[in-house]
Amino acid sequence: MNREQMHLSLFFLIAAIIFYLFFKIMLPFFIPLCWAAVFAIVFDPLQKRFAARLKNPSLLATVMCLLVVFLIIGPVTYLFVAVVYQAAGAVAQINDLYNSGRLQQLLDGRLPLWQSIKDMLAPYYDLSQINFGDLARDAVGKLSGVVLDQTTWLLTNATKAVFDFGLMVFAMFYFFREGDWIVARIKRLLPLERAQIDTAFTQLREVIQATMYGGIAVALLQGFLGGVLFALVGIASPVFWGAVMAFLSLLPFVGSFIVYVPAGIILIIAGSPLKGIIVIAAGILIISQVDNFVRPYLISGRTSLHPLLLFFAILGGITLFGLVGLVVGPIVAAAFVILFNIFEMRLHSETNQVGEPGP
Repeated sequence: MNREQMHLSLFFLIAAIIFYLFFKIMLPFFIPLCWAAVFAIVFDPLQKRFAARLKNPSLLATVMCLLVVFLIIGPVTYLFVAVVYQAAGAVAQINDLYNSGRLQQLLDGRLPLWQSIKDMLAPYYDLSQINFGDLARDAVGKLSGVVLDQTTWLLTNATKAVFDFGLMVFAMFYFFREGDWIVARIKRLLPLERAQIDTAFTQLREVIQATMYGGIAVALLQGFLGGVLFALVGIASPVFWGAVMAFLSLLPFVGSFIVYVPAGIILIIAGSPLKGIIVIAAGILIISQVDNFVRPYLISGRTSLHPLLLFFAILGGITLFGLVGLVVGPIVAAAFVILFNIFEMRLHSETNQVGEPGP
């Protein structure tokens, strides 16, 4: 090995060590930085509109940060507090009814169709051992426990949560003010053709905006409609169940029907067939149709990720990164698809590329 090769090897070794140390330094701040970047990209179209009137970049960035805090963070915080309050109330109420024995009496007295169903299915399956009190208590307890566990974590880590929020706003200010310059520097480092780099960044931006505009907006709308529907028919804790439907709406192939269909069936069995039919019909014809009509309007074909890949990207992102994984998962999947397409273009000519899968 000559002197030049030794110097080159030493350079790459030192560079690898520095990159590793930089990664370890920045890793604790990944979540606030990621949210700051997501909000900066999502609100970029609005920032460009304000830029025509606000010529000062620092003033413009300050205004955008205030808008994000008041338009996004404020309502989300209020909704979270309301969900936690109703979840805690539901658990306490179910526990009180269960411990006093009134829950089983209440269910036995308000399930007039259940005895008929048991008699009908008796030759095939014995349903007499099913205890609705235990089922209701366990279901509400497990579902509410997720929210309560997160609340406990948030309260015990309140200082860190406030610190991370401050870091997010601080980073968001610089992303709003210098985002174009940061993106331009990153583009200069990529060893790709200019057209490929522009296409890749455009697709990543579209994935982020489509995920936020389409997914979050549809989920919030479905959760709101579900909560209103539950409140109108008299189901307890409508805010809590609306939030559950909103979260389930974020997951592909899952959706809010997992909540409103069982709720409607329970109402029918409990002797309120009209309310149960209304819940199921309104859920199918209104709540679930929001996904078919509103999502295409908001997304407008911005992301071309395959539904199966999007499904696992979102689930894997949530598992690995938490709530921010709803956005990070699709971004990583989109980056993978972009690199896959680039390698395919490098290895094969366009005439030999494989077409789209059939319906």
